[in-house]
Amino acid sequence: VLQNNDFLRNTVHRHEPPVTAQPIQILAEDDEVVVVDKPSSLPVHPCGRVRHNTVIFILGKEHDLKELHTIHRLDRMTSGVLMFAKTAEVSKRIDEQVRERQLEKEYVCRVVGEFPEHEVVCEEPILVVSYKVGVCRVDPKGKFCKTIFQRLSYNGKTSVVKCLPRTGRTHQIRVHLQFLGHPIVNDPIYNMEAWGPDRGKGGKIDKTDEELLKALVEEHRSKQSLDILGISEEDLNSDAENKVCGDSSDCPKSTQADPINENSCPAKDTKDPQRNDVAACPPSSDSSLETLGKTTELGSCEKQEGQTEQKSSEEKDPLCVECKITRRDPSPRELVMYLHALRYKGAEFEYCSKMPEWAMEDWEE
Repeated sequence: VLQNNDFLRNTVHRHEPPVTAQPIQILAEDDEVVVVDKPSSLPVHPCGRVRHNTVIFILGKEHDLKELHTIHRLDRMTSGVLMFAKTAEVSKRIDEQVRERQLEKEYVCRVVGEFPEHEVVCEEPILVVSYKVGVCRVDPKGKFCKTIFQRLSYNGKTSVVKCLPRTGRTHQIRVHLQFLGHPIVNDPIYNMEAWGPDRGKGGKIDKTDEELLKALVEEHRSKQSLDILGISEEDLNSDAENKVCGDSSDCPKSTQADPINENSCPAKDTKDPQRNDVAACPPSSDSSLETLGKTTELGSCEKQEGQTEQKSSEEKDPLCVECKITRRDPSPRELVMYLHALRYKGAEFEYCSKMPEWAMEDWEE
């Protein structure tokens, strides 16, 4: 029972996924907005396992830009133009433009193969397979989508394509390119063997949703790249424990339907104006009360043995699954996906970034 002057502390042990060291470039700033060029691999806001390595945290810590309002979002692996409002009024005004489809968005990407020279319009509906992992596919039961594609160059192996999304669905550009048979060259979700020999071309997937998610997880597990999906070994282990209860009514339905623990936020290419219910991602709990209690006991024992209270960077928690795994550091190339938000244009503004290196006509892998 807590009493007056009792002090309660909750210590969370967390492993943040690695991100690129590329700095966030500020493209424009005034009294109303801040516009940045977001590097690939950085989430927009704290979500899932990531807290400090986010655009919001870095802008606050390194540029003293705080209390910013998110106008739209970019997928963690997508780079490019990202806008923040400095006041709620400005955020509301621009959000209305988004809802009324007055905001023009232009992306550029590098895709597999020779993309058609003529303009391609894709209007395949998109269904979310898993909000937890952020995986979607083309399905007649999905939401209406429209993306216009135009090839900019072809180097004999891959094509640079301009993308104009007319709607704002989750992973819209990436899913439509996969459907057309030209997935983004290094897309860590939609250009994987888990989708089958055709990698999802034409919407052909010879797997159930659950089989597809398991295959994606295993493929990334074998490559030691689970961080890209925003999940960890600990998430998978705790999910296996949850499944022991089978069809019991005590089990949450989401655990039975989806083989991934609810520990990540759906990554997005753009903000879907019709889906405000998934805009925020609740912070995940990394430890149970029992684990915290044991950790506290271990900490007090160490102090009694005369060890210093200061923690070293090599300290490992015996109760943490992630601590027991030694992973190689990913190369900068592994943290980049060739999809870039090049331009955002509204009724009163237009913001552009420079064309990324990989989008140049003479660029080679």
